[in-house]
Amino acid sequence: MKLSQLQIYILLAGYGEKDKFGRGRLLKFYEKQKRKPKREDQVNIITKSLERLIDKGFLTGYGVRTPKKWFIKEIKLTAAGRKIARGLQGKQVPLPFK
Repeated sequence: MKLSQLQIYILLAGYGEKDKFGRGRLLKFYEKQKRKPKREDQVNIITKSLERLIDKGFLTGYGVRTPKKWFIKEIKLTAAGRKIARGLQGKQVPLPFK
């Protein structure tokens, strides 16, 4: 399954948390980027990535529902999301014993 760099960052950030965490932490992803989009665009991009991860079943979103839109305030990894995040952290390299 193909995941963007932002989606990988979201999954790994959630893997370190036991419970829900706020989405404000996710803006740190753009601090390391050379070309940063505007702040408003950053929020929109993060929102779309969160919604796509929720649709795939990797995240659970908590927030406020209006008649037309969801406002996601906190997120939590599901069991499937934890499994994917564990795989993204890398596997241990076997040592060449003789």
